Amino acid sequence: MADPSSYRPKPGQIPDSPGVYRFRDEHRRVIYVGKAKSLRQRLANYFQDLAGLHPRTRSMVTTAASVEWTVVSTEVEALQLEYSWIKEYDPRFNVKYRDDKSYPYLAVTMNEEYPRVQVMRGQKKKGVRYFGPYAHAWAIRDTVDLLLRVFPVRTCSAGVFKNASRTGRPCLLGYIGKCSAPCVDRIGADDHRELADEFCDFMTGRTGTYLRRLEKQMAQAADEMEYERAARLRDDIEALKKAMEKNAVVLADATDADLIAVAEDELEAAVQIFHVRGGRVRGQRGWVTDKVEDVTTGALVEHALQQLYGEERGDSVPKEVLVPALPEPVEPVQDWLTGRRGSNVSLRIPQRGDKKALMETVERNAQQALVLHKTRRASDLTTRSRALEEIAEALDLDSAPLRIECYDISHLQGDDVVASMVVFEDGLQRKSEYRRFQIKGFEGQDDVRSMHEVITRRFRRYLVEKERTGEWTDGESISADEAGLPPGDGADGVPGHATQGTRAHDAGELLTDAAEAPLTSSLKDEDGRPRRFAYPPQLVVVDGGQPQVAAARRALDELGIDDIAVCGLAKRLEEVWLPGDDDPVVLPRSSEGLYLLQRVRDEAHRFAITYQRTKRAKRFRSGPLDEVPGLGETRKQALIKHFGSVKKLRAATIQQICEVPGIGRKTAETIAAALARAVPPAPAVNTATGEIIEEEEPGATPDSPGDPVTAGAPEERRGQET
Repeated sequence: MADPSSYRPKPGQIPDSPGVYRFRDEHRRVIYVGKAKSLRQRLANYFQDLAGLHPRTRSMVTTAASVEWTVVSTEVEALQLEYSWIKEYDPRFNVKYRDDKSYPYLAVTMNEEYPRVQVMRGQKKKGVRYFGPYAHAWAIRDTVDLLLRVFPVRTCSAGVFKNASRTGRPCLLGYIGKCSAPCVDRIGADDHRELADEFCDFMTGRTGTYLRRLEKQMAQAADEMEYERAARLRDDIEALKKAMEKNAVVLADATDADLIAVAEDELEAAVQIFHVRGGRVRGQRGWVTDKVEDVTTGALVEHALQQLYGEERGDSVPKEVLVPALPEPVEPVQDWLTGRRGSNVSLRIPQRGDKKALMETVERNAQQALVLHKTRRASDLTTRSRALEEIAEALDLDSAPLRIECYDISHLQGDDVVASMVVFEDGLQRKSEYRRFQIKGFEGQDDVRSMHEVITRRFRRYLVEKERTGEWTDGESISADEAGLPPGDGADGVPGHATQGTRAHDAGELLTDAAEAPLTSSLKDEDGRPRRFAYPPQLVVVDGGQPQVAAARRALDELGIDDIAVCGLAKRLEEVWLPGDDDPVVLPRSSEGLYLLQRVRDEAHRFAITYQRTKRAKRFRSGPLDEVPGLGETRKQALIKHFGSVKKLRAATIQQICEVPGIGRKTAETIAAALARAVPPAPAVNTATGEIIEEEEPGATPDSPGDPVTAGAPEERRGQET
């Protein structure tokens, strides 16, 4: 625990002007970001008697080891910079709203030639029109199903659309009149886009125009005695009215507004937001946050506005934002919202009438959300705390292991050997800290040797980071040789280089292949960004028994690390093994500590086997074109599209290859030489029909997965994954 007086700035050093300040811990991580109208007055509040501080503020200032600030000219600039730094550094003590779900939107992809109506979640994309958010995806689908009678816009995926275009047959919706079937040219691209524009107009609240138009058409059809058409128009009108009823009118003046309510206690706060468009509640969402310090309701509202509109522009920011309390001061926040919308935004507290009544409804939702969250959170916190305490007691640790790292090895009969590292902090997954490794030290299957290599690589990088930041307790430095780093490993002061790591998505998360990433790419810690392998765990868990545990302990001992506990969890009997012990530690089956260790181990296994399967699939998809230097995916696809298959490309002359756009003569010669060296694979066989499939080779991109095929590596299908 640090004494705030040890890093308190001297009198007169802090300017009396607007700015943004950052508290950093001993590892130079940014742990808190704040803004102030007067930096001198605001920072003085942190360096008073600790007994007079809010408990969470006291925890923050004793965790911090330094404070720094940046002066800006206006409070609006301070607001913008504070938001940017919170997004960049993700400080642990800042107010961070946890969205209780990924809310679905009704999206119209106006950026495509034939716009598509669909349910979308996650990050918004440019050129797509969004409506919502909605509480449930089924509510969107029900609404769309009703509207497709009147606005038969395309809803199918790209694959279904291409397949229908190829076969000349539309899908079922095209036959029953709920799609205009642009895939088979029943409607042109311009007419279909106009239909999508009308769909969007209706969703924005311009409903009267279309209802009056349909009623007029229905009357005209009845006068002309076209009763079937009149009946269909009558049903269309009823469908539109039913869709409109799904969102009851709450404001009579077609208001576009967001209503924000806050329910709070001493420790937490819940925020509820109702999105009103065209006088109707079009969506609802909610967040929950820990109150790190004694913040006011106005400050919570300000953070909610940053969270809500920090990435929005234009009409996504409504003309009116109704809140329970105004930020202090309100002018910079209102100017910031106006700048993001591009026109004036009214930020105020509703005083009377329908808006006041609706705000009371939002407040009731916020209260209920807080009660529900606290009910769940109390149980969750108690369980996690008990689990960590049980682990500490069973393994004879000095304190509860707040950071646990688990390692697992995965391979397929000795091929594609990889390893995973998953991190749990406070008993919860920390997916941004997950890492994955390729085993490079040897070929073949040896889980014990693989575990030793992975632990060595992970912790020697930790030692290099520790040495670079000067965190050695004895004040001595360490060389790359002492840390176990070979020449050319890419560390500071060590000659050589390393290749940049690749990135891949796993369950929606962006993960770094740290085994390939250079240490030079992790030098951003001076700005407070997380560094790869920079923070040690209190406990290392390996998936395995005595041999794996011994290998992990030996790797740490060779690096001179003796303050990190190691254990292993064997799958067979769920026994916990400790280094040097002949008998395992057996935790009760009902133990929360055992359950947490199982979760950690299973997550490491899942992450490792996912990576191993990805590598294996990539290897099996590779083909002779992958060996051509400088030939990217775009030109490979152009070649396959032009010739139809690698077999036909192999038979083509250099002049014919040059006819493909983007392929010069030199590249064509390289391609021809690579294909001439490559041995054509054995023909694939359709196991259902016995037909020999001759047209496709590795490197080709068929339109669909096709029938089951056996070729090349039958043992791959029979192999056992670990």
